[in-house]
Amino acid sequence: MEVIYLLIPISLLLVAVMIYFLFWAIRSGQFDDLEGEAYQILMDDDRDTIIDEDDP
Repeated sequence: MEVIYLLIPISLLLVAVMIYFLFWAIRSGQFDDLEGEAYQILMDDDRDTIIDEDDP
């Protein structure tokens, strides 16, 4: 029974830390553009990476 006196504060502290990091991620813009990064891979312009063999 005494272990519950330790587990409850630890779990409340863990929840508080998780809520802090959730609000930090929201404020820092982590969830602003959820689809942009996925489409950026598809819209990659490969013309810049083609190496011309005639160039020295």
